[in-house]
Amino acid sequence: MSHTKQAEICQMFDRIAPTYDMVNRILSWGQDHRWRKALALKLPAKRELRVLDIATGTADVLLALHEERGDSCLWGIDLSASMLALGQEKIKVRGLSQINLQVADACALPFAHNNFDVVTIAFGIRNISNIAQAFAEIKRVLKPQGQVHILEFSLPRNKVIKYCYLAYFRYWLPLVGGFLSGEREAYKYLNRTVESFPEPQIFSGLLAQAGFSNITITPLSYGIATLYSAGIA
Repeated sequence: MSHTKQAEICQMFDRIAPTYDMVNRILSWGQDHRWRKALALKLPAKRELRVLDIATGTADVLLALHEERGDSCLWGIDLSASMLALGQEKIKVRGLSQINLQVADACALPFAHNNFDVVTIAFGIRNISNIAQAFAEIKRVLKPQGQVHILEFSLPRNKVIKYCYLAYFRYWLPLVGGFLSGEREAYKYLNRTVESFPEPQIFSGLLAQAGFSNITITPLSYGIATLYSAGIA
Protein backbone atom coordinates (compact mmCIF):
# COMPACT_ATOMS: atom_id res chain seq x y z
CA MET A 1 0.00 0.00 0.00
CA SER A 2 1.45 3.39 -1.03
CA HIS A 3 1.81 6.36 1.31
CA THR A 4 -0.77 8.18 -0.83
CA LYS A 5 -3.27 5.37 -0.33
CA GLN A 6 -2.54 5.30 3.40
CA ALA A 7 -3.22 9.04 3.59
CA GLU A 8 -6.52 8.58 1.73
CA ILE A 9 -7.59 5.89 4.21
CA CYS A 10 -6.69 8.17 7.12
CA GLN A 11 -8.76 10.99 5.61
CA MET A 12 -11.67 8.58 5.15
CA PHE A 13 -11.60 7.67 8.84
CA ASP A 14 -11.40 11.35 9.77
CA ARG A 15 -14.61 11.92 7.80
CA ILE A 16 -16.57 9.03 9.31
CA ALA A 17 -15.31 9.61 12.86
CA PRO A 18 -18.48 11.40 14.15
CA THR A 19 -20.73 8.43 13.32
CA TYR A 20 -18.15 5.62 13.60
CA ASP A 21 -19.18 4.17 16.98
CA MET A 22 -22.91 4.35 16.26
CA VAL A 23 -22.56 2.67 12.86
CA ASN A 24 -20.34 -0.06 14.35
CA ARG A 25 -22.97 -0.94 16.96
CA ILE A 26 -25.74 -1.06 14.39
CA LEU A 27 -23.93 -2.94 11.63
CA SER A 28 -22.40 -5.52 13.98
CA TRP A 29 -25.73 -6.06 15.79
CA GLY A 30 -23.87 -5.28 19.01
CA GLN A 31 -21.34 -8.07 18.49
CA ASP A 32 -18.43 -5.63 18.49
CA HIS A 33 -18.69 -5.42 22.29
CA ARG A 34 -18.42 -9.22 22.59
CA TRP A 35 -15.42 -9.29 20.28
CA ARG A 36 -13.55 -6.67 22.30
CA LYS A 37 -14.39 -8.58 25.49
CA ALA A 38 -12.88 -11.74 23.98
CA LEU A 39 -9.73 -9.76 23.20
CA ALA A 40 -9.54 -8.31 26.71
CA LEU A 41 -9.83 -11.79 28.24
CA LYS A 42 -6.60 -12.79 26.43
CA LEU A 43 -4.51 -10.47 28.60
CA PRO A 44 -1.98 -12.36 30.74
CA ALA A 45 -2.48 -12.62 34.50
CA LYS A 46 0.52 -10.41 35.28
CA ARG A 47 -0.34 -7.27 37.27
CA GLU A 48 0.23 -3.70 36.04
CA LEU A 49 0.58 -4.59 32.40
CA ARG A 50 1.85 -2.12 29.84
CA VAL A 51 -0.37 -2.44 26.78
CA LEU A 52 -0.25 -0.74 23.37
CA ASP A 53 -3.34 -0.72 21.15
CA ILE A 54 -2.52 0.00 17.50
CA ALA A 55 -5.17 1.58 15.21
CA THR A 56 -7.05 2.39 18.40
CA GLY A 57 -9.61 4.66 16.70
CA THR A 58 -12.08 5.99 19.26
CA ALA A 59 -10.42 3.97 22.06
CA ASP A 60 -13.15 1.36 22.52
CA VAL A 61 -10.57 -1.43 22.78
CA LEU A 62 -8.59 0.47 25.41
CA LEU A 63 -11.76 1.03 27.43
CA ALA A 64 -12.55 -2.70 27.22
CA LEU A 65 -9.01 -3.52 28.34
CA HIS A 66 -9.30 -1.09 31.25
CA GLU A 67 -12.64 -2.61 32.26
CA GLU A 68 -11.02 -6.04 32.41
CA ARG A 69 -7.67 -4.98 33.86
CA GLY A 70 -7.94 -1.63 35.57
CA ASP A 71 -4.41 -1.85 36.96
CA SER A 72 -2.83 -1.68 33.48
CA CYS A 73 -1.11 1.30 31.86
CA LEU A 74 -2.58 1.68 28.38
CA TRP A 75 -1.40 3.47 25.24
CA GLY A 76 -3.24 3.86 21.95
CA ILE A 77 -2.03 5.11 18.58
CA ASP A 78 -3.81 5.92 15.34
CA LEU A 79 -3.20 8.00 12.22
CA SER A 80 -6.65 9.61 12.41
CA ALA A 81 -6.58 12.65 14.69
CA SER A 82 -10.37 12.95 14.48
CA MET A 83 -10.89 9.41 15.75
CA LEU A 84 -8.42 9.98 18.57
CA ALA A 85 -10.16 13.20 19.57
CA LEU A 86 -13.37 11.27 20.14
CA GLY A 87 -11.48 8.62 22.08
CA GLN A 88 -9.83 11.28 24.23
CA GLU A 89 -13.25 12.69 25.09
CA LYS A 90 -14.44 9.26 26.29
CA ILE A 91 -11.31 8.89 28.41
CA LYS A 92 -11.71 12.38 29.88
CA VAL A 93 -15.35 11.79 30.82
CA ARG A 94 -14.33 8.62 32.67
CA GLY A 95 -11.33 10.29 34.34
CA LEU A 96 -8.92 7.57 33.17
CA SER A 97 -5.50 9.17 33.39
CA GLN A 98 -3.77 5.81 32.83
CA ILE A 99 -4.92 5.73 29.17
CA ASN A 100 -2.74 7.71 26.76
CA LEU A 101 -3.46 8.46 23.08
CA GLN A 102 -1.27 9.88 20.34
CA VAL A 103 -1.12 10.15 16.55
CA ALA A 104 1.44 7.66 15.26
CA ASP A 105 2.12 5.15 12.50
CA ALA A 106 2.12 1.39 13.21
CA CYS A 107 5.12 1.07 10.87
CA ALA A 108 7.19 3.56 12.91
CA LEU A 109 6.14 3.23 16.54
CA PRO A 110 7.39 6.12 18.72
CA PHE A 111 8.34 3.87 21.64
CA ALA A 112 11.55 2.36 22.98
CA HIS A 113 12.54 -1.26 22.60
CA ASN A 114 11.11 -3.80 25.08
CA ASN A 115 8.45 -1.38 26.29
CA PHE A 116 5.16 -3.32 26.37
CA ASP A 117 3.87 -6.60 27.75
CA VAL A 118 1.07 -6.77 25.18
CA VAL A 119 0.24 -5.21 21.81
CA THR A 120 -3.32 -5.35 20.46
CA ILE A 121 -4.91 -4.44 17.12
CA ALA A 122 -8.66 -4.64 16.51
CA PHE A 123 -9.98 -4.37 12.97
CA GLY A 124 -7.02 -2.28 11.93
CA ILE A 125 -4.42 -4.62 10.49
CA ARG A 126 -6.18 -4.45 7.09
CA ASN A 127 -5.48 -0.71 6.96
CA ILE A 128 -1.75 -0.83 7.70
CA SER A 129 0.44 0.05 4.73
CA ASN A 130 3.18 -2.50 5.38
CA ILE A 131 2.15 -5.44 7.57
CA ALA A 132 5.65 -6.95 7.66
CA GLN A 133 7.09 -3.64 8.90
CA ALA A 134 4.32 -3.33 11.47
CA PHE A 135 5.09 -6.84 12.74
CA ALA A 136 8.78 -5.90 13.03
CA GLU A 137 7.85 -2.81 15.04
CA ILE A 138 5.54 -4.80 17.30
CA LYS A 139 8.34 -7.27 18.02
CA ARG A 140 10.71 -4.39 18.72
CA VAL A 141 8.50 -2.73 21.35
CA LEU A 142 7.39 -5.95 23.04
CA LYS A 143 9.23 -7.18 26.11
CA PRO A 144 10.65 -10.71 26.17
CA GLN A 145 7.74 -13.16 26.56
CA GLY A 146 5.43 -10.42 25.24
CA GLN A 147 2.16 -11.12 23.46
CA VAL A 148 0.30 -9.76 20.45
CA HIS A 149 -3.45 -10.16 19.96
CA ILE A 150 -5.03 -9.22 16.63
CA LEU A 151 -8.78 -9.10 16.10
CA GLU A 152 -9.95 -8.94 12.49
CA PHE A 153 -12.93 -9.70 10.29
CA SER A 154 -12.87 -13.00 8.42
CA LEU A 155 -15.09 -15.09 6.17
CA PRO A 156 -17.14 -17.88 7.81
CA ARG A 157 -16.30 -21.41 6.70
CA ASN A 158 -19.91 -22.62 6.77
CA LYS A 159 -21.24 -22.14 3.23
CA VAL A 160 -24.72 -21.02 4.25
CA ILE A 161 -23.46 -18.53 6.84
CA LYS A 162 -20.81 -17.30 4.41
CA TYR A 163 -23.41 -16.72 1.67
CA CYS A 164 -25.65 -14.69 4.00
CA TYR A 165 -22.68 -12.82 5.43
CA LEU A 166 -21.34 -11.82 2.01
CA ALA A 167 -24.78 -10.68 0.88
CA TYR A 168 -25.02 -8.53 4.01
CA PHE A 169 -21.49 -7.19 3.63
CA ARG A 170 -21.70 -6.43 -0.08
CA TYR A 171 -25.14 -4.85 -0.24
CA TRP A 172 -26.79 -4.06 3.08
CA LEU A 173 -23.70 -2.79 4.93
CA PRO A 174 -22.67 -0.14 2.34
CA LEU A 175 -26.29 0.98 2.05
CA VAL A 176 -26.94 1.41 5.77
CA GLY A 177 -23.41 2.51 6.67
CA GLY A 178 -23.43 5.03 3.83
CA PHE A 179 -26.84 6.38 4.84
CA LEU A 180 -25.88 6.82 8.50
CA SER A 181 -22.42 8.23 7.89
CA GLY A 182 -22.88 10.01 4.56
CA GLU A 183 -19.79 8.09 3.35
CA ARG A 184 -20.99 5.04 1.42
CA GLU A 185 -17.58 4.53 -0.17
CA ALA A 186 -16.07 3.98 3.28
CA TYR A 187 -18.30 0.96 3.82
CA LYS A 188 -17.66 -0.35 0.33
CA TYR A 189 -13.97 -0.14 1.26
CA LEU A 190 -14.67 -2.21 4.38
CA ASN A 191 -16.24 -4.96 2.31
CA ARG A 192 -13.40 -5.02 -0.23
CA THR A 193 -10.66 -5.21 2.37
CA VAL A 194 -12.38 -7.94 4.37
CA GLU A 195 -12.88 -10.13 1.30
CA SER A 196 -9.27 -9.64 0.18
CA PHE A 197 -7.74 -10.21 3.63
CA PRO A 198 -5.75 -13.48 3.98
CA GLU A 199 -7.58 -16.52 5.33
CA PRO A 200 -6.82 -17.32 9.01
CA GLN A 201 -4.27 -20.05 8.28
CA ILE A 202 -2.44 -17.81 5.80
CA PHE A 203 -2.44 -14.85 8.15
CA SER A 204 -1.14 -17.00 11.00
CA GLY A 205 1.63 -18.04 8.60
CA LEU A 206 2.57 -14.37 8.18
CA LEU A 207 2.86 -14.08 11.95
CA ALA A 208 5.11 -17.13 12.00
CA GLN A 209 7.29 -15.73 9.20
CA ALA A 210 7.68 -12.54 11.25
CA GLY A 211 9.09 -14.57 14.12
CA PHE A 212 6.06 -14.94 16.37
CA SER A 213 5.37 -18.27 18.05
CA ASN A 214 2.64 -20.13 19.96
CA ILE A 215 0.09 -18.82 17.46
CA THR A 216 -3.56 -19.56 18.15
CA ILE A 217 -6.61 -18.86 15.98
CA THR A 218 -9.97 -18.27 17.69
CA PRO A 219 -13.06 -17.87 15.44
CA LEU A 220 -15.75 -15.59 16.86
CA SER A 221 -19.45 -15.39 15.91
CA TYR A 222 -19.28 -18.34 13.49
CA GLY A 223 -16.07 -17.02 11.95
CA ILE A 224 -17.31 -13.51 11.17
CA ALA A 225 -14.33 -12.31 13.18
CA THR A 226 -11.11 -14.07 14.17
CA LEU A 227 -8.79 -13.46 17.10
CA TYR A 228 -5.11 -14.25 16.49
CA SER A 229 -2.82 -14.56 19.50
CA ALA A 230 0.94 -15.04 19.46
CA GLY A 231 4.05 -14.56 21.54
CA ILE A 232 7.75 -13.88 21.20
CA ALA A 233 10.60 -15.74 22.81
